[in-house]
Order: sequence, then structure tokens, then C-alpha cells
Amino acid sequence: MADFDQELDASGLNCPLPILRAKKTLNGMDAGKLLRIIATDPGSVKDFEAFCKQTGNELMSSSEEGGKYLFLIRKA
Repeated sequence: MADFDQELDASGLNCPLPILRAKKTLNGMDAGKLLRIIATDPGSVKDFEAFCKQTGNELMSSSEEGGKYLFLIRKA
């Protein structure tokens, strides 16, 4: 079983689309659930940090693998 509840593939999307998609996905999730996001926009690293600070969601992890940026966010 995966270590997250839902996955959002935002590959190929540029700011602010990955954030908007994540926001929409999180809105449909229960508190405490984990959303894994895959993005290819380098700007998304700062975007998701700021997004989590603003929304109170918790950025559990942020990593980069072969040009893909992976984020794990716990819904507040």
C-alpha cells in the first residue's frame, strides 16, 4: 500500500496550475489525509512551501528525482 491517500500528477503544468490543482484536490480530502504531488516546474518548490504556510496544510516532504519534484502534503 502507498504511503499517501491520493496522488496528483501536475507534470508539464506551470505555475500556478500545480497549486490550483492541489488546492482543488485537497478540498475534496478529509483532514489528516496525505496528498502526493508530482510536478515538473522548478518554481513549484517555493510555491508549495508558500501554499502550505498560507493554508495551514503541512508540507511533510519535498524532493526532486530526475527532473520531477515530489511533494507530500498533509491536509489540515
